[in-house]
Amino acid sequence: MTTSSPSIPLRVTRAQPGRRQALLALAAAALPWSARAQGTFPQRPVTLIVPFAPGGIADITARTVAEVMGRNLGQTFVIDNRPSAGSIVASSAVAKSAPDGYTLLLMSNSNALSAGLFKKLPYDVVKDFAPVGVLGVFDLGLFVPANSRFASLRELVAYAKSAPGKLTIGTIAVGSTQHLAAELFKTRAGIDAVTVPYKGTPAVLTALRAGEIDIAFEIVGPVVPQVTAKAVRALAVSSDRPNPALPEVPTVAEAGVAGYSVASWNALAAPAGTPAEVIDKLNAAARQALADPAVARKLQDLGVRAQPGSPAQLQTLLASEIRHWGEVIRAARIEPE
Repeated sequence: MTTSSPSIPLRVTRAQPGRRQALLALAAAALPWSARAQGTFPQRPVTLIVPFAPGGIADITARTVAEVMGRNLGQTFVIDNRPSAGSIVASSAVAKSAPDGYTLLLMSNSNALSAGLFKKLPYDVVKDFAPVGVLGVFDLGLFVPANSRFASLRELVAYAKSAPGKLTIGTIAVGSTQHLAAELFKTRAGIDAVTVPYKGTPAVLTALRAGEIDIAFEIVGPVVPQVTAKAVRALAVSSDRPNPALPEVPTVAEAGVAGYSVASWNALAAPAGTPAEVIDKLNAAARQALADPAVARKLQDLGVRAQPGSPAQLQTLLASEIRHWGEVIRAARIEPE
């Protein structure tokens, strides 16, 4: 024999208008942020913090893509330039921002390098950011003066092997992508050469044209006009494929240095904890922007290959680059600061 619990009359009370609104607001506040944000992001301008000065490849890439992303999402993207060594200032600002998608970082190869160049960072490069996706990839070029005695990279390597310590390689600051790409080249080519660091690209090119250095490692885009004007010559490009701006120039591997491949990159990242729905919306907007013919054309003019990707692909790339450049830094015996 079963007994049933006594029924309790259910009394429905009609809430007063003011009380009803308060109850609805309380219920909405109890929902997870992602549930409230879904379908509504963005509701105000988005700030994209760029760790480099205005006018460079990273800055122009950021502005070009962000303009179209903002147009597609119906909100303005504001570029905030905060240059510093290792991208630390900009990266720290984003890592400490609210994880709501309204503050983004233009992540780059510099973030991977900083993990090995600094003993302690004010953030974890992997754990404190939510990847959005890669925007583009760009190559370095190996340039010599127009009147250089080296007609090819093979000739340059042969000379370096025959005269250890005589070849001079110009790059920008110690710890930069260009500098570490040169150190990796020395290792892969099996040569003993002197790396000469300069304060910036203009100083490197001035020294190269004056014959103060034998070869320079520099990003392709800014040097193409110098090649066109026949002020310098390109012996090779650093990645594993030809560069559209220098289609006749071989890769370093094709020119005889097996296993060498270097490419720098730009990407978007948000603070860790940003809702997946927001990350997906930003990723879709970035992909849509990169598929725009005008955007792809402008990036190509900079020497950048538009390369949209998923958040997971950026996470894998970042981890791989940190490992790779960490090994290069240790081989070059660069002491972390």
